[in-house]
Amino acid sequence: MSRRVLITGGASGIGLATVARFREDGCRVAALDRDEALLATCGADHTEVCDVADEASLTAAVDGAAAALGGLDVVVCGAGIASRGDVVECSPEEFGRVMSVNVRGVYLTCRAAVPHLRAAGGGAIVVVASQLGLVAVPSAVAYCASKGAAVNLARAMALDHAAEGIRVNAVCPGPTDTPLAGRFFEETPDPAATRAAFAASTAIGRLIEPAEIAEAIAFLASERAGGTVGAALVVDAGYTTR
Repeated sequence: MSRRVLITGGASGIGLATVARFREDGCRVAALDRDEALLATCGADHTEVCDVADEASLTAAVDGAAAALGGLDVVVCGAGIASRGDVVECSPEEFGRVMSVNVRGVYLTCRAAVPHLRAAGGGAIVVVASQLGLVAVPSAVAYCASKGAAVNLARAMALDHAAEGIRVNAVCPGPTDTPLAGRFFEETPDPAATRAAFAASTAIGRLIEPAEIAEAIAFLASERAGGTVGAALVVDAGYTTR
């Protein structure tokens, strides 16, 4: 039987590439996102419009996806937002908004999905965090805090659910060429220079492709990664080695 995969943030960027990657493996895929128009073209077998920070919306979407697929075997927490600013520049409202999506969204997704994984006899969860969950950069206090929390949330869940046959891991992408990154670049005084600086921050001198992150996610969700539990797999093109 083909695996049944749920992906939040599945309409664009890393999430969209992950939908395609699991479809290549013959999996049945449900994509969740708040952008209905993009969801319509993402190529998933089933889609649900939802807000990962809203418990009722998300729980209904996860349950609907599980019903449509006949259960769940893999969950990818890919929804996320970015933010700029230091601790003074970042308002309490902005800090709360970032945490609600990047941390609460992961928590709510897994809270709704774990019962379905239990019913399937086990499975895998992959949390899309960031290399900035492991190291920090200036003027990104909310984003760094949220991704650090996401990494440790994945580790805590890994300990809680390993005995149930549910493996939980995080993937920590470096600078990746996504629409989210593009919007971040556009908010800076010189978007082209910012993009070039991000590319230069990697050891390979370019931004990472979303498909390269999707490949790591597919590995963590596969039986090939059976001994990988509570890991934070860094896919950052050498960013954190410098």
